Amino acid sequence: MLPNGKVSPCIEVVEACGEWFVRMVEEDQEVTRSFELKSFALAFAEGQRIRLGLAEFKRL
Repeated sequence: MLPNGKVSPCIEVVEACGEWFVRMVEEDQEVTRSFELKSFALAFAEGQRIRLGLAEFKRL
């Protein structure tokens, strides 16, 4: 959490029940997208990582 009470931007990728989920947190928003293919989820997460200027995303 940042000093102003906002959450630090982050991207998380997790597999559950045969689906891949990408969770994005930025400012005061949290969005989760689901994908059937791991490659699509990782490509989406990488694009979001670049857009947010993050060094990496987390694979849970």
